[in-house]
Amino acid sequence: QAQLVESGGGLVQPGGSLRLSCAASRIIFNMYFMAWYRQAPGKQRELVATITNDGRTNYADSVKGRFTVSRDNAKNTVYLQMASLEPEDTAVYYCNTASGVLTWGQGTQVTVSS
Repeated sequence: QAQLVESGGGLVQPGGSLRLSCAASRIIFNMYFMAWYRQAPGKQRELVATITNDGRTNYADSVKGRFTVSRDNAKNTVYLQMASLEPEDTAVYYCNTASGVLTWGQGTQVTVSS
């Protein structure tokens, strides 16, 4: 079955930046619209950003102007460049298709704290 492996999270101070990666395997990656999601403690998982198979993007209002989603279809990888991070961005970040149909990976923890 398909596998998604997220990486790149960590502890960062407010105002800092991180770049997350998600490597997909066992899927025809370039057929899928991909997305990043996040789940903060005690909250439901929410959609952060989407990217079509030809690179069109869309963002949640809370991250618009700060986060950038991109993909490399040759590497079966989707990225999330995060800048101007805020404590409210603290969450476990996951990737999946835009409709969330694949088995969820382990995610990568992002903690924004001074």
